Amino acid sequence: MSILFSPLTLRGVTLRNRLALSPMCQYEAVDGFVTPYHAVHYGKFALGGFGLVLVEATAVSPEGRITHGDLGLWDDAHIEGLTNIAAFLKQHNAVPGIQLAHAGPKAAMQRPYHGDGPLTADDHARGDLPWPIVSASAVPVDAAWLVPSALDTEGIAKVRSEFAAAARRALTAGFEVLELHGAHGYLLNSFLSPLTNRRTDAYGGDLRNRMRFPLEIAGELRSIWPEDKPLFVRISAVDGSRDGFTIEDSIVFAKELARIGVDVIDCSSGGIGGYEHPNGYGYQVPYAERIRHETGLKTLSVGLIVDPHQAESIVASGQADFVAIGREALRDPHFPLRAEQVLGAANPESPYDTWPPQIGWWLNGRERKLRKIGPWAAANRTATA
Repeated sequence: MSILFSPLTLRGVTLRNRLALSPMCQYEAVDGFVTPYHAVHYGKFALGGFGLVLVEATAVSPEGRITHGDLGLWDDAHIEGLTNIAAFLKQHNAVPGIQLAHAGPKAAMQRPYHGDGPLTADDHARGDLPWPIVSASAVPVDAAWLVPSALDTEGIAKVRSEFAAAARRALTAGFEVLELHGAHGYLLNSFLSPLTNRRTDAYGGDLRNRMRFPLEIAGELRSIWPEDKPLFVRISAVDGSRDGFTIEDSIVFAKELARIGVDVIDCSSGGIGGYEHPNGYGYQVPYAERIRHETGLKTLSVGLIVDPHQAESIVASGQADFVAIGREALRDPHFPLRAEQVLGAANPESPYDTWPPQIGWWLNGRERKLRKIGPWAAANRTATA
């Protein structure tokens, strides 16, 4: 039996399988609001069989957006559109999750398909105007990035309250899983990394102080998020540069998150400095494995996981509790349903039984006919011989 298609229970929430959709920004929101694009985009992954669908990085403030196209939860008016998405996901047996984020030093940027750099005159003409950006210190994440202002203690308190308010709205919208974005050079990662945190106050210096702000946010979210619902934190297990945050730092951080009541560490990497680590298939799986074994926390692994057998092996070998599929899911939204067949977890007599019934009955009927007439290639050779 495939372990990839066994259920996973996190507090009072049960995922039907071990496959999650990784949160991936689509940059199609308008003033933070959901558009019809998002409804179609996320709906297809529920229909495609994912156990958990994580909605993309959703900004807790207008200043916390990466781009003008980011989703937002800084206003009660944003709740309705996200409620509709969460309801559709539940209706089709996917657990709805949402990632809350503040872009920090990576805010006020172009949408990637407009250039993926600082906003230019062309962006201004489209109405995408810049805004002041903040970070742990006045240090850009790399040479080509904007220089932020250091967040003062008043600003830290403001951001903390913005995360709390957004979490309450996410709960109202019907999400079952909440993920805090602490990776990829965004605001919380900028506090964790010695490459971008040059502070000399209680939020800078040694690792304990650099962890302080992210831990405060995580603790605030845990106090808001119900006891029967899981809280995830996405981390960059290592900075891109080997001189930055290390896997050993991540293990210390994860242990502190566990004390707060965080349930899952979503193990990504990079975002500050060039990437100086191995970068092949499943390249972040070893980080998930170490954190899982050294902290006792559940881990979600992501990063060039492209094949059903690969995903099965990661979970079956205990390297992670479940896997997140990202770009491969964009290419194939039915990855879980296809994986179920590839791994022999589907009913061999009626292989489309687990597909949405509106689709599965069509495909099961076609399958019966195909078994009678044989593969297309063989039939075509016979017809043209």
